[in-house]
Amino acid sequence: MQTREVDATTVHTLLAAAVAAPSIHNTQPWRFGLDPETRSIEVRFDHRRRLPLADPDLRAQHLSVGAAVLNLRVAAAHLGWAPAVRLLPAADEPDLLARVQLAGPAEDDRPPLGELYEAVERRHTSRMPFTGRPVPERIVAEMIGSALAEGAHLVVPDIIGTRRLLRLTQLAEARNTAHPARAAEARTWITAPGKDARYGIPLTTLGPRDASGRIPVRDFTGRLPAPHLPALRFERHAQVALLWTAQDRREDWLRAGQALQRVLLTATRHGVRTSMLHQAMEWPDLRAATAGSRQRCRPQLLIRFGYGPDGGPTPRASADDRGFTAGRAPRRVRVR
Repeated sequence: MQTREVDATTVHTLLAAAVAAPSIHNTQPWRFGLDPETRSIEVRFDHRRRLPLADPDLRAQHLSVGAAVLNLRVAAAHLGWAPAVRLLPAADEPDLLARVQLAGPAEDDRPPLGELYEAVERRHTSRMPFTGRPVPERIVAEMIGSALAEGAHLVVPDIIGTRRLLRLTQLAEARNTAHPARAAEARTWITAPGKDARYGIPLTTLGPRDASGRIPVRDFTGRLPAPHLPALRFERHAQVALLWTAQDRREDWLRAGQALQRVLLTATRHGVRTSMLHQAMEWPDLRAATAGSRQRCRPQLLIRFGYGPDGGPTPRASADDRGFTAGRAPRRVRVR
């Protein structure tokens, strides 16, 4: 699709894609603003969505915002623009995390990002068992290339390395479960069936526990009197990938978030399901341990991927709830 105007329909398409991004506990820690004169969308951090215990330095929520920025770029490319992104564009506005400018019409040979647009709506986290059928090397290589294109790294370890990363995740999960305050913080983001909620994770999408104990699925409910699915046996040999950056600054977290979403959309495009294992990243010693012997490796997230059932959608807030603002009354702005 090719467009040369920024109108209400265009803005809706861009924002609908942005908020479809994954975020830790589905906190959706973003706000958007439109500057019609410069055809720019500003992305800001929403302090109401903080997780003081699980994410005290806001690293995970910067990843979440970075994922939303990638989706904005994908939608802009789909609409015919070549989006230009500036991360942390204003030193005196620390909450302004990114500015995405619709920089002009894209060439007829649309950028590859636009080809990921149809995967934006289809991507859901799957907390269900996978079949264990290996994802072909060509798809894994494309996922690795997607991370590199955004300035991050994705490494897929061998069986021994995978087991080590899963053990570290299991240890982190045990710590979280045994920590009353952390467990309570996670539970606040669970929504019961029938509840009118715009944020958080529906109870019905949490998925079962692994009967073998090999896959450390996050336990959000703890000891709550909530219905639990019967434990199931997950895949015997899980496929996981470690997303990491060479440095650990705020801009690196935002780049890692863009890399994460590009990897997830690439996987979705090929029919590969994904889920995110963040537990070890919430404990400094375990996060450092996930790097292993890699030099200058700053781990950001562990991704589990494979073939299996799709995950259910999670709620999203409306445009007004997201704090969307426009510098002027919405009108058409022609691309020069």
